[in-house]
Amino acid sequence: MTAGNITTILLKILKWLGITIASILFLMFIIPILFPGTIEKQVKIFANKHLAGELDYKKTHLTFFRHFPSLTVSVDDILLKGSKPFEQDTLLAAKELSVGINLKNLIFDQEIKIDEIYVNDATANVFVNSKGQANYNVYVSKPSEKPKDTTEAGASIKLDLIKLKNWNIKYNDHAANVLVNAKGLNYTGKGGLSEDIFDLETDLDIDKVDFALNRIWYAQQKTLHADLITRINTNALTFVLRKNELRINELPLKFTGFVSILKDGYNLNINAASEKTTIKDMLSILPPQYLSWVKDTKIEGNSDLFFSLKGRFSEPKNQKPDLKASLKVGNGFVSNSNAPVPMNNLNLDLNVDLPSLDTNKLLLDLRNLSFDLGKNNKFRAVVRTQGMDEMKINANIKGGIDLATLDSALGLKDIELKGLMNTDIQSNGIFNLDKKLFPKTKGYLNLKNGWLKTKYYPNAIQNINILANIYNTDGTFKSLGVKLDPFKFDFEGNPVFVNADLQNFEDLLYKVRAKGVLNIGRIYQVFKKEGFDVSGLIMADLSLNGRQSYATTGQYSKLDNKGNLILKNIKATTEYLPKSFFIKEGNFEFENEKMWFRKFFANYGKSDFALNGYLLNTINYFIERKGTLHGKFHLKSNYILIDEFMALKDGDNKDKSLAVEYAKEENPKSSGVVIVPTNLDVSLEANAKKVEFKGLGLNNLVGLASVNKGEVYLKNTTFDIVGSRMGIDARYQNESPITANYDVALKVDNFDVQRAYKEIDMVREMATAAKDVKGIVSLDYKLKGDFDANMKPIYPSLEGGGNVNLKDVEVKNLKMLSAVGNDIGSEAFNNPDMKGVDINTTINNNLIHVEPFTFKVSVLRPSISGTTSFNGLLDFRIRVGLPPGGWIGFPVVVTGTHEKPKIKIFSKTGQGIVEALYNTKSNKVIREEKRAEKKSRAQQRKDKRAQEKKAENAEKQIVKDLKKK
Repeated sequence: MTAGNITTILLKILKWLGITIASILFLMFIIPILFPGTIEKQVKIFANKHLAGELDYKKTHLTFFRHFPSLTVSVDDILLKGSKPFEQDTLLAAKELSVGINLKNLIFDQEIKIDEIYVNDATANVFVNSKGQANYNVYVSKPSEKPKDTTEAGASIKLDLIKLKNWNIKYNDHAANVLVNAKGLNYTGKGGLSEDIFDLETDLDIDKVDFALNRIWYAQQKTLHADLITRINTNALTFVLRKNELRINELPLKFTGFVSILKDGYNLNINAASEKTTIKDMLSILPPQYLSWVKDTKIEGNSDLFFSLKGRFSEPKNQKPDLKASLKVGNGFVSNSNAPVPMNNLNLDLNVDLPSLDTNKLLLDLRNLSFDLGKNNKFRAVVRTQGMDEMKINANIKGGIDLATLDSALGLKDIELKGLMNTDIQSNGIFNLDKKLFPKTKGYLNLKNGWLKTKYYPNAIQNINILANIYNTDGTFKSLGVKLDPFKFDFEGNPVFVNADLQNFEDLLYKVRAKGVLNIGRIYQVFKKEGFDVSGLIMADLSLNGRQSYATTGQYSKLDNKGNLILKNIKATTEYLPKSFFIKEGNFEFENEKMWFRKFFANYGKSDFALNGYLLNTINYFIERKGTLHGKFHLKSNYILIDEFMALKDGDNKDKSLAVEYAKEENPKSSGVVIVPTNLDVSLEANAKKVEFKGLGLNNLVGLASVNKGEVYLKNTTFDIVGSRMGIDARYQNESPITANYDVALKVDNFDVQRAYKEIDMVREMATAAKDVKGIVSLDYKLKGDFDANMKPIYPSLEGGGNVNLKDVEVKNLKMLSAVGNDIGSEAFNNPDMKGVDINTTINNNLIHVEPFTFKVSVLRPSISGTTSFNGLLDFRIRVGLPPGGWIGFPVVVTGTHEKPKIKIFSKTGQGIVEALYNTKSNKVIREEKRAEKKSRAQQRKDKRAQEKKAENAEKQIVKDLKKK
């Protein structure tokens, strides 16, 4: 073959290759142009059929070039809302979501077969509330009950590839108390994802991951890499971990086992191990603030970590899995370049067993913790505990350590320690507070010439000396003794010392002496923690001597408690209040059984308090585990704002209870209710110039208040409201951070109706007709009900009744009466005479039942009775009495609403109102009240006969039961 022929063949090959490439490029441009309408239509069909959450997006694209060579549908700026009851919350927001399409099916069958998914730059918020309801149940797998539309083929999914790039995921599970926050997540999953059973190959990288259980952080800002093969059974929703290799920072972990998802939880059998790693790798999972120390310190030694979680987790069935873990460290060596001697022979052998995640079954077995710091610095500890409420203890702790040597060996940068610490403690037996059991114990802790300084504050805590002895000879509280002689230190020139001798904890014999001045604002800076601000001064000069039973049996003369405790500018918080109390001045004097508040001034937000009085038996309260604090006080205040005490309000308190934090997250727009402590029994003689609640001002409040076992009582309390003096007795109790119940009995004379209507929300909502009434009324009413998550009354929960006396009123143009007057031809109904009329009503299930009352309209004597609802429905009977004296009259029925009443003259047949249904356990309205169905007279007679028959049968059954007895 000549050179010319070869050249010709090559040119032909290049020509056809060029045509082929050009054709492919042409198809890659033309196909997206030919099918855009189909794609847009199919995306909407898929979303409507298969998604329960609301889906929104900016626009769609069809292209080969975003994820070459796949033909992909790309949806930009996608936003997916959660499933019920989280329809308003965002589940997923992503810059781009792309799905790869099977080209053959698209061209020849006009069908979309999805085999790849790509999601870039996404934020996912996965949430499970405390009731176990999840926001991610947005995919509807069951076919619609509507007739199938055969004209819309829709899209089908047969996945082989999932790629997630640059995700931020927050998983917050309140039912399991788990919080995971992952940032910079990149994920690739390959396999036959559409098959019933398939192997999923996973490559996962996370830049930063945080993990918390019960709001305790076990991992923060950790990098994570995972190389996984998981067998997934979609029929049984089971995940079998076949190859699962993780790396958390530098620590490798291998997982085996399975996870099955059940209707009400999970079934788990997971085993994890990190074998034959180094101590340095293990330390890499420490919190970020310690990692620089690990980097600059020479660390040697081996470590092994094992972990297993096996069993079912089901919140409704109260099932939880078993947890086991063990950590072993051997031949450890830790040294800093400036250390005179290293920490050598570091050994640790710790085993943990937690059956059913029940802390009362917790087994902690520290078989060995030991290390050496030179010749005379050795520490050894062996501790085994089992249980929590009743704990079996076997402990042997012994060692002598030069803290300065320990500080140097570890190379600690942020803290400087000095002093000689010796300890020798042996303990064996059972610890149970309720049964007053304590292990047989003999031991001491002795710290001499201690010194503590941190980088946060220039001055050190100096001359720290502690000698604490503890002993127990027979395993009971009776033989338990603790002696603290001395405990003292100096801080900024102020010496502080405490001596204590405590014996017989069954009936505690105590002798305590404390004296000193402590600037807690400055000492707090030594132990600075971000997000908290502590300041103030404590001055103490106390001498406490006595026996616990002297107070409980009234032998106060045998007590010798005296001294003063002065607090100034102290911030104090409680886990149930959103803000801090600021104690401007608190002067407390101890006098035998009483702790007197001689001078106490405090602020809480905008509210101010001045207290004088005493707490009774405070020492016994602090000794007993679940005691109740008793007291009696006079309280004065210029202003109290109830709103800022509501548990879910914003405030500076960062140390809230888990229940409050969860309630806030689940009800972000709610204020919550006021939470009352359960361990108080305190009475107050209150005098407040102004108390404000949701914009309603109560002036010059005077009365008796008490707090007892989580309930607040008001008795003989009076205050000025909208120009009148009201008397009230009340009870309040919170049920959770977002629910509460109350009872109230109130009396008021000379109540201005129009002013009340304008200034009080509850009057406008409960008595809509009051807008057409002017004048003065008296009120005597009792109510009980529930508050909602914003501490507003839940009207269907209200029960009660009472009397309203129209003392001196003017009723003009009340729509219901005006409509009656128009129909019977009497304009006098526009301005009836109701002075002195008593109206008695009862309230239940959102209905107000009005007992018959009579008034004057010119020469007529109308009588009204019937039912109305808080939503304005009417079902009233009016008898219009004719002269003379109203002995003869005719009936009128009023139905419809307050705004549009319907009048029927010479009729006794109205249209009833079906009451609302309210669940007192969940504080939810199941059904609002509604108009009853209209029934013919024949049907009414039939219903009446049925009711009479039912009553007759019930009476016969009672007779039979009595004869049997």
